[in-house]
Amino acid sequence: MRSPEELNTALENVHRAGMPGLFAEVRDGDEVWRGAAGVADVATGRPVSADMRHRVGSITKTFTVAAVMQLVEGGQIGLDAPIGRYLPKVVPGERGDAITVRMLINHTSGLAEYLPYVYPSLKAFPAVADTRPQSLDDHRLTRFHAIELIEKGVSAPAFSAPGGTPGLYSNTNYLLLGQLLEQVTGTKAETYITQNVIERAGLRDTELPDGPRFSGPQSQIYEAWFGMIEPPRDFSVFDMSFVGPAGSLISTVTDLNRFFGLLFAGEIVSPSSLAEMRRTVRVISQESKIIDYGLGLYPMDVPGGGTFWGHGGTVWGAGALAMTSADGKRQMSVAVNMQRWNRLDSTGRPQPHPIDEALAALYGMAMYG
Repeated sequence: MRSPEELNTALENVHRAGMPGLFAEVRDGDEVWRGAAGVADVATGRPVSADMRHRVGSITKTFTVAAVMQLVEGGQIGLDAPIGRYLPKVVPGERGDAITVRMLINHTSGLAEYLPYVYPSLKAFPAVADTRPQSLDDHRLTRFHAIELIEKGVSAPAFSAPGGTPGLYSNTNYLLLGQLLEQVTGTKAETYITQNVIERAGLRDTELPDGPRFSGPQSQIYEAWFGMIEPPRDFSVFDMSFVGPAGSLISTVTDLNRFFGLLFAGEIVSPSSLAEMRRTVRVISQESKIIDYGLGLYPMDVPGGGTFWGHGGTVWGAGALAMTSADGKRQMSVAVNMQRWNRLDSTGRPQPHPIDEALAALYGMAMYG
């Protein structure tokens, strides 16, 4: 592992490039480094610390998939069974027969993303230049019900036929997985994931919150919406029912590394389930890039060579990334307290920002040092 001084400098460089605050943990075998740089509150100058609890967005998906795969192992869910077998009223007719559980998990169901239909100012998504952030403010404290969100995604024009590739990364898929967990176990999805994944992994600072606030040390989080919110606005208090089992998790960089370490060691799901999770298909990401996506996991290339597995996540104002080397020995989890810092050029495309380069340098140093 690189020296603590070098890793601290790499973190500090991300802060200097314009990130208000960030914190990270790197593990290399038995060696552990934690660091933080910048501020948790731009108004008061309160510093960030490496033990802060944080909204980690779509990293939630890996936890949800782990719960589903445990039930696949127990024979209660068929990975290649049609979702209509379990949720005939939610995904009715031919579509329910054609879309399998696997297609929901790897985003090849063809179902549209519901968010632009729920947040009116995002209606133009993925044409980001034609979106506006107003609905984010409007829905800070809105309590959504999963079924109404799913209905928006299911009734919207389909992206493609079920099973087609490239698939479309869509939170609709994961809200359906939440309903599937509930239907099969008779328990609220969040409760089931908490008992069978979070507690099983011994994570003390990780939870699926039921409300717009959570307890413990935390940073304020700032949304820039591609330069349309200037200065970036605090979105720390936000009801996460709009993403539920697709993106509402609160965790720490230490808990994330522990979880992914245990997952890749075959201690959360079986080795055969893990092998299924690593089978990838082509998917169009929310950034409109083609990526390889498995079952709640995806491979990431870090500048310098080599592939790492994990997941990233963003919510309004907060982001996180967790990655683990193929042998499980080297791990990195990073949390940042600002999102969508890239301004758009005249064609509506996000422009490169010094933060991107500084983060890439940090990842390279963390994973190869």
